[in-house]
Amino acid sequence: MPAFCQSTTHMESLTPPPWPELHLNNLRALKVLGKGGMGTVFLVHDISTDPSARSPFALKVLDKSSINSHHTTLDADRRARWEIQVLTLLSHPFLPSLLGTVESDQLLGWAVPYCPGGDLHRLLHRQVDRVFSPAIIRFYLAEILCALDHLHGIGVAYRDLKPENVLIQQSGHVTLTDFDLSHKLNPKSIRTVISSTQAQDNFPEIRRKNRRNLRRWFPAAPENKKGLKKAKSSRVSPVSRRKLSFSSGEKSNSFVGTEEYVSPEVVRGDGHEFAVDWWALGILAYELSYGTTPFKGSNRKETFRNVLLKTPEFIGKRSVLTDLIERLLEKDPTKRLGYVRGACEIREHEFFRGVQWDLLMEVVRPPFIPPREDSVDLTASAMDITDYFRSLNSPPSFPASPSSEYQRNISYGEF
Repeated sequence: MPAFCQSTTHMESLTPPPWPELHLNNLRALKVLGKGGMGTVFLVHDISTDPSARSPFALKVLDKSSINSHHTTLDADRRARWEIQVLTLLSHPFLPSLLGTVESDQLLGWAVPYCPGGDLHRLLHRQVDRVFSPAIIRFYLAEILCALDHLHGIGVAYRDLKPENVLIQQSGHVTLTDFDLSHKLNPKSIRTVISSTQAQDNFPEIRRKNRRNLRRWFPAAPENKKGLKKAKSSRVSPVSRRKLSFSSGEKSNSFVGTEEYVSPEVVRGDGHEFAVDWWALGILAYELSYGTTPFKGSNRKETFRNVLLKTPEFIGKRSVLTDLIERLLEKDPTKRLGYVRGACEIREHEFFRGVQWDLLMEVVRPPFIPPREDSVDLTASAMDITDYFRSLNSPPSFPASPSSEYQRNISYGEF
């Protein structure tokens, strides 16, 4: 069975490994990487263990004192601690690991590896036509699919897939970020896993002499499409919905996600499970192909109506990619590609023919490799993190990342 197609132990049986406790007095912020509803992300180094900042890391910090209402404070704190818990359980090359945590009366922070390539949304809009070729889309979808498979294997529905949450590592490989909207679910009893024999038929073992073919990811010629600029999307906060009973497995009734990526079952309030991530994968594939999402309306209400009723529109001839998108964007989650056998079912689609899943990490020339950052001494202008939050009412000391825009939370009542 391929390395990325093996079933994973469920969350209850996993014992979270201990993670180091960071000391706030030793942490210095080199710059702000982004800001959002769940906190501020800094590029940080530890002056006690890394005084020259040779190995900085990302630190996501929630300022508990800046949140207005008591209810909102409890919700933000709960979501932050849930994200930390999820990070302790992750062990996958396309997912982040928890490097440590820090907490004071005012701040709660957690550290993850720094991804200098920015996010996939920023990379997409740096392209001439603001679209990717099918070969590049195949590469990124394959790695994201593996990451989602790992999350589902430990019983976690991601529920927030979008280009802004797909980061590019120094190696050029991807990593998902932001797990505060993820949710623990029990697997469906009808779900089956592809047998080892079938897996070997679909993904034959590659002889070592042929492995050099994977050393570079060869992109196809880009398609001649006019890319459209992506409008800023809004994040949907978890809001409790009516309780439903499902004999085939557990579903969540929260209304969460980013409005252009929200699945029909979430809009309807029918309850949802892991198939919401396969819907979002289809939206992502469409956006990487056309530079826009398929159901974007002039307002939120129209967007949700399109999600429920509209079929995606494609330009040009049909292809295996458009077929994959259509099957992922099936309105009925029980008919959606990936519903029965998860990621293994999606891997078998013709679009992924030739992808050697167990060798993805051996690709040393991904489509984009971020340049090594200049060895400029940033430590001279490093700021104490506590002082940064104390001085928020004054002009900001660091410019925010252009790819990181504040995602305004909205509730289902606004729809």
